[in-house]
Amino acid sequence: MNPAPGGMNWNDAWAALLGLSSGTAHIDMGQAAARAALLYVATLALIRLGKKRFLGRGTPFDVVIAIVIGSIAARAIVGGSPILPSLAAMATLIALHWLFSLGAMHSRAIGALVKGRNRVLVCDGVIDHAAMRDEHLTMHDLEEDLRERGYDSLDRIAMVRIERNGRLSFVEKAKQDGA
Repeated sequence: MNPAPGGMNWNDAWAALLGLSSGTAHIDMGQAAARAALLYVATLALIRLGKKRFLGRGTPFDVVIAIVIGSIAARAIVGGSPILPSLAAMATLIALHWLFSLGAMHSRAIGALVKGRNRVLVCDGVIDHAAMRDEHLTMHDLEEDLRERGYDSLDRIAMVRIERNGRLSFVEKAKQDGA
């Protein structure tokens, strides 16, 4: 193997740069910075292998994977976990996420299991109080979301749904001709 600058071989140079030979508990600032750069590039590459919805939609299915991957990467950056096993764990989680999302694409049952279902809370001005209670939403929550979207009441609303990502969506009533 060709020596790296300074007479070291490349494996030893990488080990010194990333603090691999000193164990995971004692890395210096430069090693933490090198680990951060490596984990940033590796995590970005792994996430790009996932699908675009991964971080864009925010369903609990997507949020959990983002939190877990962030936690694994953070531990690897500060030396709490070794880098290569951390990268392997992150790659495994992204592969599982990809497989579950593929399953959800082909099966409503799997989709409902991993991503959840939407639910109608209001239909034609009638509030489904049982659905609201099941979703742990109060009238204050519903009214707040109405105001945030520029409505002062349910008068113009045909339907309110709680979507799989937890957000409320509002469908306006069709406008009458001449009204």
